[in-house]
Amino acid sequence: MKHNSALLSAIYLCVAASASADYKAVNPQVAKIVSEVSEQRITEILRKLESFGTRNTFSSQDSPSPGVGAARKWIYEQFRGYTPRLEVSFDKYRLKKDEAPGSRVTTDVDLYNVVAVLLGTVNREQRIIISGHYDSIALVRPAGATSKGAGGSQPDRPTVPSDPTGDAPGVTDDGSGTACVMELARVLNQYEFEKTLVFIAFAGEEYGLLGSTLYAEKAHSENHFIEAVLNNDIIGSETAGNGRMDNWGVNVFSEDPSDSPSRQLAHYIRDMGMRYLPLMRADLIFRVDRFGRGGDHTPFNQRGFAAVRFSSPQENFTNQHSVTDTFANTSVPYILRVTKENAAAVASLALAPKSPGTMERIERSGQIVPTFLLTRGKTRYDAMLRWKQGNPEPDLAGYVVLMRATTAPFWEHDIFVGNVTEYTLPDVSIDEVVFGVKSVDKDSNESLVAPYVQTPRAKRNIPIY
Repeated sequence: MKHNSALLSAIYLCVAASASADYKAVNPQVAKIVSEVSEQRITEILRKLESFGTRNTFSSQDSPSPGVGAARKWIYEQFRGYTPRLEVSFDKYRLKKDEAPGSRVTTDVDLYNVVAVLLGTVNREQRIIISGHYDSIALVRPAGATSKGAGGSQPDRPTVPSDPTGDAPGVTDDGSGTACVMELARVLNQYEFEKTLVFIAFAGEEYGLLGSTLYAEKAHSENHFIEAVLNNDIIGSETAGNGRMDNWGVNVFSEDPSDSPSRQLAHYIRDMGMRYLPLMRADLIFRVDRFGRGGDHTPFNQRGFAAVRFSSPQENFTNQHSVTDTFANTSVPYILRVTKENAAAVASLALAPKSPGTMERIERSGQIVPTFLLTRGKTRYDAMLRWKQGNPEPDLAGYVVLMRATTAPFWEHDIFVGNVTEYTLPDVSIDEVVFGVKSVDKDSNESLVAPYVQTPRAKRNIPIY
């Protein structure tokens, strides 16, 4: 305890001596963007999505209504109508019937993700994805049936797809996420950002994350630099089936380990939310998704991209995947707040400089991570941090070094160190503290934190007789 106290005292003195710049100011442009998210527009989108009756993947492809075909065409035209600056397209696939046990793809079907791209001005190659899924489904539960998955048996949940032409309004699941994506496309396209924004309404989520899996695989094979994926799924429910209510907090799920790119993205969402929406909580859940379940961020995680899920902590399983998932059972004010939470993080990150470090793909894990140098310095008792920044942005103000105890869930100390690429913390043991560094520009826009992650020791095979 005495040694830990001395360590924290040393850190405190470093912070007190170095925190000469207040880099956490509110950016008026980001605040304006957050304020422009419209409850009326979200309402209009939800009512229109509900009017299609069903958006089941196997519903009508060419009917003016109902059906998934009419829904995707409407989303496409809405994207196009926002501005000519958005590059709007169908990301189309032809799926074959899958006869594998448990597959729900029982016949050939066309699948269309709807994509709108707003190109960046400086770091155009870096992409930030905002997503939700526009397909819907209604399920029925045969007597005595159970739903078994990674999370185990869930006897109260429906298990079998109903007639794909029947009603499946899907307003909360996931008209709410689709409305978030569309409204952010409308608001954000009015501004210029350093990085490229990609708005995606995914198809086929209810039949096994089909659209997102195909898109993530293509992005990986084409070496897209996706810095962040913010997936919104079930962000319209404020009251659970057991009566529990909470409309001022949203769960943000991120995969392990504690310093994964996805976890850093979750921290960023929380921090920007506290800055621009102090009454709204982003509750970080240190788990890839709800127990035993998945969403459209999952395929991106599996291919090494930073991806998180926004989801209501108050799921109503009675309405979910049923004919009662309607506008009447959805909270527009709650969707509004979650959409604003997305807006704060997306706008801040899209305006921010690149994260420090030389970005390299680690083939063992497939993750794209920064590489740094962390040593004990000349004395062997200090913490000396070095990082790289190729082609720094003209408006770069400098860098912030962050620290926390190895057992702490959040960064505990931050030091603005100026526009340098090396910094030494005297008498701080690199064995007992986790370090990170982030870039900040002159408008207080921050990059994601790039943590100093220790490379796992290679397994050793020792020859013996």
